[in-house]
Amino acid sequence: MHCHVEGLVQGVFFRAETRAQAHSLGLTGWVRNLPDGRVEVWACGAPGTLDKLRSWLRRGPPQARVDKLYCRNLPTGERHADFQIRPG
Repeated sequence: MHCHVEGLVQGVFFRAETRAQAHSLGLTGWVRNLPDGRVEVWACGAPGTLDKLRSWLRRGPPQARVDKLYCRNLPTGERHADFQIRPG
């Protein structure tokens, strides 16, 4: 699943909380800040588990304000050992 999250999502622990959520769900992939103020998420896992992360991304951590969430499911050959925070 590939997502872009818009709103007040940088400087509010969004990446760290996304990583914690992904770890708790057993997902792999990454999250990073984008120069335009959005957060980008790439997550790999079972469809039902990805749905749980998508639901969480709609809210984000308490300090965040999510205005828009764009997600799409993409087939991928990418393999990740865990869920990482990547530099923006």
